[in-house]
Amino acid sequence: MQKVSFLILFLVVSFAGFAQPNNIKKALKKANYYFEEKKYKEAIAAYHEVLELDKNNAEVNFKLGVSYLNTIHHTKSLPYLTKAYELNPNIDPKILQLLGKSYQYNHRFEEALKYYQEYKAKIDKKEVEEIKRTDRKIYECENGAIYIKNPVKAKIENMGPVINSKFIDHGPVISADESILVFTSRREGGTGQALDEQGLLFEDIYISYNKNGQWTPPQNIGKPINTDGHDASIAISPDGSQIFIYRDSDNGKGDIFVSTFQDGKWSKPQDLGKNINTKADEKSISMTADGSTIYFTSDRDGGLGGLDIYMSKKDKKGKWGVPVNLGKPINTEYDDDAPFIHPDGRTLYFSSKGHAGMGWYDIYKSTLLPDGTWSEPENLGYPINTADDDIYFVLSADNKHGYYASEREGGEGETDIYRISMPEPEKLAEVSGKSISDKKEPGKKKLVSIAKIEAFNPITILKGTVTDALTKDPLESKLLIIDNEKNEVIHEVTTNSLTGGYLVILPSGKNYGIAVEKKDYLFHSENFDIPESTNYQEIVKDVELKKMAVGTKIVLRNIFFDFDKATLRPASTAELERLYELLVKFPSLKIEISGHTDNKGSADYNKNLSEKRAKAVVDYLINKGINASRLVYAGYGFDRPIESNDTEEGRQLNRRTEFEVIGN
Repeated sequence: MQKVSFLILFLVVSFAGFAQPNNIKKALKKANYYFEEKKYKEAIAAYHEVLELDKNNAEVNFKLGVSYLNTIHHTKSLPYLTKAYELNPNIDPKILQLLGKSYQYNHRFEEALKYYQEYKAKIDKKEVEEIKRTDRKIYECENGAIYIKNPVKAKIENMGPVINSKFIDHGPVISADESILVFTSRREGGTGQALDEQGLLFEDIYISYNKNGQWTPPQNIGKPINTDGHDASIAISPDGSQIFIYRDSDNGKGDIFVSTFQDGKWSKPQDLGKNINTKADEKSISMTADGSTIYFTSDRDGGLGGLDIYMSKKDKKGKWGVPVNLGKPINTEYDDDAPFIHPDGRTLYFSSKGHAGMGWYDIYKSTLLPDGTWSEPENLGYPINTADDDIYFVLSADNKHGYYASEREGGEGETDIYRISMPEPEKLAEVSGKSISDKKEPGKKKLVSIAKIEAFNPITILKGTVTDALTKDPLESKLLIIDNEKNEVIHEVTTNSLTGGYLVILPSGKNYGIAVEKKDYLFHSENFDIPESTNYQEIVKDVELKKMAVGTKIVLRNIFFDFDKATLRPASTAELERLYELLVKFPSLKIEISGHTDNKGSADYNKNLSEKRAKAVVDYLINKGINASRLVYAGYGFDRPIESNDTEEGRQLNRRTEFEVIGN
């Protein structure tokens, strides 16, 4: 009986010893198949099965490390590549380079430098491009070591499961006041349910609204913006009324389209035209707050290298003009992408694989100088930038919150959207060592500037709703922004047809006239004189438009007089012309122009001054050809205040010129 037991044990051990190599061979064959097909997620799972049977297999450790490098889990590659190198230093000609890359992803820049330098020493001197690429990586690691030691005080938060899904979510763009968030997602429930060549759902665009500090569950924006193919959001106008879309073209590249919110729905996306879209790849875009200029990227011929950032201005016909390459110092020989022009119109954020980066794409800031050139780009610093790709960054108008997508451990899905509470200005950091741009002076020290997050020119956000004064119903109307000193309309927007809402950006340093117009209504005017020194502010101004009716009064807030005189200032011209056009449009309209003052000074003096000022307006209109029989003027001094005279703000509002409909 004992002999039988020993025989059985011998057979079991023998069979196990025979079966294990077969199991390893079978598992390895499956893993190698996934690896060769570049199905790295599947390869990772399969190689782990092999390692459970043979943990000291150099080839398996190497390929598992490479597989991790080709997923979002780059940092997990390090122990396997290190193990492979220990087991067999000659496992692959690129092992030193891959170790450098893995250490770089893990922000262990000193170790990364060691391996990159060892790798460079073995490169044949004839391989100029490979040496150049390795020099770039060495430079990034030198920079990274400095950035890590000088982190900026930025708080980076995942936007959580309300916004992010278990799928890929990326490309966030926001309205200037952070009331609207638009982004791209490969989540389930999209317009098209087909899978692409990578086995992933096609991209769709989603929209969410900020309600009292909480984001609403994202809604698929639907057709006609989303199609059965790939649709990606790449920009939104500061007021949220236009969305710019990237779509694949027939030649495998991509073009840019724009959709406008009209009559309560999004319009069919329109091609931006031949000056913008070419046979090359146009990938990203951003538009200035006044809608007159766009910054976009393209890899068209004639650039400095790879993707470059271009600028185009809108012509008088509303078409985008011939683009201009921004050139140096913005563009480099590497890819420069994802421009975002701040609502101040002069601060440009973008991503680049060049400049003083710490790995792949980093985010930079540059300002447009008075002479029309751009300042040297400044890195936003760590932890905003990492050794991974950091791209498609946008910033709120108040400079407090940035948004971007990132592949980070612990997220909701593969790529998630994050919000950054931006840091205070940081000091400059200094880095020494060989620089790509300083090859002739390898010992020269190079200053690496960490960007100050502040607007070049502070702005005012003016927003509110336009409604019918009687019914309170929201109105779709035209809102004009006028530079009073130049007497020209600098921007025109249409209020939201569903809500009557509007949002405009007013850079500091101008006297603005705001006029709201709609057919069958009297126009409404506001004045905003914003000194150069004004800090960021948000002003909510709700407007009630009044229909043409006897007794209706309108304050002409952009009529200005010289101090203590009845002399009309040139800044009044736009408002006077608007009043003139109203009288021409309605030839039976009769109005009274009245002047009003605050309570400073005697009653007689104020009545006399206010009457002279009202007469000056009437005289202007008569000189333009309006029949005097349609015009009456009166001065009421401080008899008819609309606010208390106890405050300077109230007194300012009481100093006004009005017109009243007295016949129609």
